[in-house]
Amino acid sequence: MKILEFDTLPSTNDYAKSHTNEGDIIVIAKSQSKGRGSKNRSFHSGMGGLYLTKLTNYQAYPAKDVFQILRNTSIAVCKTLEEFGLTPAIKWPNDIYVQNKKICGILIENTFSGAFLARSIVGIGLNVNNRLPDELHPIATTMSEALGKNTDVNAVKQSLILHLNQNFSSEEYRRYIFFFKQAVTLIQADGAHQVTAIDVDEQGRLIVEEKGQLRTVTAGEVSLRL
Repeated sequence: MKILEFDTLPSTNDYAKSHTNEGDIIVIAKSQSKGRGSKNRSFHSGMGGLYLTKLTNYQAYPAKDVFQILRNTSIAVCKTLEEFGLTPAIKWPNDIYVQNKKICGILIENTFSGAFLARSIVGIGLNVNNRLPDELHPIATTMSEALGKNTDVNAVKQSLILHLNQNFSSEEYRRYIFFFKQAVTLIQADGAHQVTAIDVDEQGRLIVEEKGQLRTVTAGEVSLRL
């Protein structure tokens, strides 16, 4: 897989989307001027972080199995962080936390053809040595802040790429979810719902208990507050 590296880009995901004719590629930038996360939220992408997008084309990947891509990506980030001495956790579906603060965001943009996945663009924004704005300090962290020292960004990059080429199980994904059996708040179109998080099924839906009844919700339907 070809690796393209840049000092800065507006967005590694957007670059990948505009270069789909180059085949499977990994796009890496040292900073982004228009980094974004899920639901089109902005993602601070200062120098010193790792901003990586993996573009993969598929021939016969069943659309029903698409959660595997998010699952594998989330675990790949967690495995990388563990290699550097950190203890990561996943806030469903794909925010990565360290010391109760967000350290990594993942944005996956898929293209489908009928019942199959045609292309997947997986964007990862990992805070390594970058400085965060003051307003983000209560909710976000970096590897250097959590470890108390700077980290070799190139070593982090190599580890992450290695893990991105691996497959992981549902059991491993669940192991990193830190709020099972706890009360959480789901923000839906009809308002806030207090529920108990139970599990995540094979399609990546969150199983919750509300008023004694089990139901499933998708990440597109709700926002999750812990």
